Amino acid sequence: MGKRGAESRDEFSFVSPVVKYVLFFFNMIFWVISLVLISIGVYARMTKHAEAAMAHLTVDPAILLIVVGSLMFLITFCGCIGSLRENICLLQTFSICLTVIFLLQLAAGILGFVFSDKARGKVTEVINRAIVHYRDDLDLQNLIDFGQKEFSCCGGISYKDWSLNMYFNCTDSRSPESCGVPFSCCLLSKDKSVINTMCGYEMQALKDDKAGEVIHTSGCIDKLVNWIHSNLFLLGGIALGLAVPQLVGIFLSQNLINQIKDQIQLQQYSVAHRSDPWR
Repeated sequence: MGKRGAESRDEFSFVSPVVKYVLFFFNMIFWVISLVLISIGVYARMTKHAEAAMAHLTVDPAILLIVVGSLMFLITFCGCIGSLRENICLLQTFSICLTVIFLLQLAAGILGFVFSDKARGKVTEVINRAIVHYRDDLDLQNLIDFGQKEFSCCGGISYKDWSLNMYFNCTDSRSPESCGVPFSCCLLSKDKSVINTMCGYEMQALKDDKAGEVIHTSGCIDKLVNWIHSNLFLLGGIALGLAVPQLVGIFLSQNLINQIKDQIQLQQYSVAHRSDPWR
């Protein structure tokens, strides 16, 4: 009877295979995603001039992808190996990293809401810097054109922000685009199949009402703010979609850590009673 009881204690395990392998495959999915992000970032970085992008934007998107992918790779690696090997140290590292990232995201959202004016000023600086380097980088140019078409806007605060760019500045008469704006600012007619890329020429020299007949005169910052206000539920859903996997990972890892600790105590108890059955 005593021998059978000892065998049953040896076979019993507090560690749930469901929790263990769900956490493993959960991390495996994001581990693969991290490799994809790193690959895209490295490819994008190699196909561009190394020194060009950082001068155009505050953060180079390629570098951002590499950093985020590398961070995700290390965290999910701890989660994968920790769950598979039932390693408390790796699981605690995984859980702590997820908790810190979640709290940082929460703090960033709160600070962005509280200091919305400063955030708006920072966005204005980024857009103005992008306008200055509009012709220097084709990817940046396509990004700005896409934004102005999508939001039906022109420039940061107004269409006259394009005077910051040397090609569209009114003081440089040598440029054919002098005192103009990019064609992505133009009002597009659905019945026209061919886009007039010269439609924005000399628009800065006109008054707002006259220019408004040809181009969008509203700045992109106000349009972006209005879009955010009208899509709060969508943004909330995206934020929730980012938070849920992190909370699930924290819950599963903490649950597995507690199960492993209970299993260790059971093994220590079994060893102690096997060596001294009267204990």
